[in-house]
Amino acid sequence: MFKESIKMSWSNIVHNKMRSFLTVLGIVIGVASIIALITIVQGATSSVTSQISALGANKITVQAFGTPLKQGLNEQDLAALSNLKYVSGVSPTVSGSTSVVYGSNVETGISVQGKNDVYFRNNPNTVSNGREINILDVNSNNQVAVIGSQIATDMFFGQQPLDRQIIINGMSYTVIGVLKAQTGFSMTSTNDAILVPYTAAMKTLGSRSITSVDIYMSDSTKSADIITSINNVLNQAFNYHTNTFSVFNMQDMISTIGNITGMMSLLLAGIASISLIVGGIGIMNMMLVSVTERTTEIGLRKALGAEPSRIQLQFLIESIFISLIGGIIGMALGLAIALLAAALIKIPFSFNASTIILSFGFSAAIGIIFGLAPARKASRLNPIDALRHI
Repeated sequence: MFKESIKMSWSNIVHNKMRSFLTVLGIVIGVASIIALITIVQGATSSVTSQISALGANKITVQAFGTPLKQGLNEQDLAALSNLKYVSGVSPTVSGSTSVVYGSNVETGISVQGKNDVYFRNNPNTVSNGREINILDVNSNNQVAVIGSQIATDMFFGQQPLDRQIIINGMSYTVIGVLKAQTGFSMTSTNDAILVPYTAAMKTLGSRSITSVDIYMSDSTKSADIITSINNVLNQAFNYHTNTFSVFNMQDMISTIGNITGMMSLLLAGIASISLIVGGIGIMNMMLVSVTERTTEIGLRKALGAEPSRIQLQFLIESIFISLIGGIIGMALGLAIALLAAALIKIPFSFNASTIILSFGFSAAIGIIFGLAPARKASRLNPIDALRHI
């Protein structure tokens, strides 16, 4: 009997091609909208998160504002931070803007950043030519420089910049490397910057203390404990004065972005679901019309002994068929739209099986929910009243 109900339901759908097509179309649009929107948002989220992670998901940044008596951090403070548990390294940053001279070329307003070997160890493959700043350069105050890609182009066009002498704020530096060109999202681009050992930068730029430090974690899951330890060290360094430093965890930014995009996905899915509900109403309308048209058929089947549950099942199967057909087509269409959009806006195509399962299940649920009322109406028809239509 169940197989017969399936055959009769399918036969009725095929018999009313245009009506079935228009009803299925509503489900297709709803499912395609949900899958396309959620998939595109997930791809955009993945792109932004990966680029932010590239900046250092395992990094905590400290800004030391200091007090009138102590302007920033010193070597003892850096050593204390380096010895903290779960800290793999500390990279101070000393920065300033000054003039750079090579031969007759004079560039003003160039960003000079003092770094150490820890920075390059945690940011591998940043140098395209030459070598990085090492620990000997830092400890010996060597006046060596790794220049940005744009600096290399502007000042050494057509020349090999390695081993050339440049003048930074009146002091001679030897170029030992060229940084790779940075593209895409970057909070601090180094294309127009020059990196030197921070010990040499303090002398060249006239800095007496360090106001910015990047702390790299060996275990980012312990970030909360590490931040607590950092706060303890810095509170002691600044004698527990308030507003003397700030601690920023990159992992917090990634989590915040994840929460925001998650809310956006739910919002967009909710908006797209409206069209799916409209499609469900279309199913209900079609099924009610079908019940009216097939009143005589229902009366004859009941007169011949068909149980109400069998009649209800047949109409319910028909509703689910329409919904699932729309769900399958909508799923394929939604993925195609998301794939095309990802290629156009240059974000990764993020295929999530849970989204597919959710949309497919939702379309099936729409078929059951909106098909139940017409099916119950058909099963409750009085056979005598139904046979009067003959």
